[in-house]
Amino acid sequence: MTKTAVVLASLLATTAITVPALANDPIKIGVVTPLSGTYTPIGQQVRWGLELATKEVNAAGGVMGRQIQLIFEDEEANPSVAVQKAEKLFEVQKVDFLTGTVNSGSTLAVGQIAERAGKLIATTVSFADSITTDKCSPNVFRVNARAGQQATALAAWVSKQKPKAKVFFLGPDYEMGRSTVATFKKTIEGLGATAAGEVFAPLDSKDYTQYFGQLRQAKPEVLYTSVAGNDTVRLLTQMQDFGLLGNLLVVGASGTVTSQNIAAIGTAANGFGTGVGYSTQIDSLENKKFVDAFRAANKADPDLYGADSYGLIYFYKAAVEKAKSTETDKVREAMKDLSWDTPQGKKTMRGGDHQAIQPMYVVRVDGGQFKIVGDVGGNEAIGPDECKRF
Repeated sequence: MTKTAVVLASLLATTAITVPALANDPIKIGVVTPLSGTYTPIGQQVRWGLELATKEVNAAGGVMGRQIQLIFEDEEANPSVAVQKAEKLFEVQKVDFLTGTVNSGSTLAVGQIAERAGKLIATTVSFADSITTDKCSPNVFRVNARAGQQATALAAWVSKQKPKAKVFFLGPDYEMGRSTVATFKKTIEGLGATAAGEVFAPLDSKDYTQYFGQLRQAKPEVLYTSVAGNDTVRLLTQMQDFGLLGNLLVVGASGTVTSQNIAAIGTAANGFGTGVGYSTQIDSLENKKFVDAFRAANKADPDLYGADSYGLIYFYKAAVEKAKSTETDKVREAMKDLSWDTPQGKKTMRGGDHQAIQPMYVVRVDGGQFKIVGDVGGNEAIGPDECKRF
């Protein structure tokens, strides 16, 4: 090989290393979500929502001419596992963006990894207020409603059904469970209710009857719970078996009873109320189109997790197109105060804390179906910006 050829080969090799992603390279989105364990039904909705939106976007030409590629990893709703999987996606798969975390502890932990990696993540599920308040991160966004937004809508409805009620609280013993209980407790007490007691059960509890003595002794009019997935099935069916549902208004976080576990809960779910950011009953052309497409693809109804995950892809697409880049700094700036259309209606990403502003609804289970019984505007439900880190 001549000296000129060697120099040319060297230049070509250097160019191959440093050149940015080509226009026809896929945009890689990592998805760290529970595909096994008690939160598997939630992870399934996350996957279905992301896949449906990705299919639509890719069929319409992708994002700036590039196709989206989803790369899934099972986080098992375990923060330490989520961190390992996120590091793999950032360092080995070189994903451009990451989503999917369900457990709020996982979202907080993966957010720290994202900061170190210089990448962005967004949760479509985690409720803990801390994610966008005292533990906010410049690299973390939340497109779903946080606990405070849910609590505002639900507490207003509960206070009308049971004015100045005695409320008992039962949550799962981790970040989300304690956060949602604390938020709803503060909100409902501000409307005149009183706390009758609280307990926190380990995640994936098999026996909730051990707490029933405290519940009976407290004699509450309302039970608030934030258990989710298969834990809800066990809690409500055991309460029904022990005759605890008769004169008790049971309400909870928006992930407690969903389209994924309502059939398994059966009649024990009747009367359950919750504040949510999504319902299949939302009467709009966009939502009807989404529900039809989701059912056709998955032979199941979407719940809030499926809807928020679907909307996330369009949020990311809008941000990348606004930034004209997938570079972290440019996309982060583009996401601030960005508005985009979703099945729930128009959402706006508040730039100060990276929390989505959206309409909120109260739904109640009647005969195995969710019925909208109240609503609160997005600006009324959002609450103040409490993020101090950026």
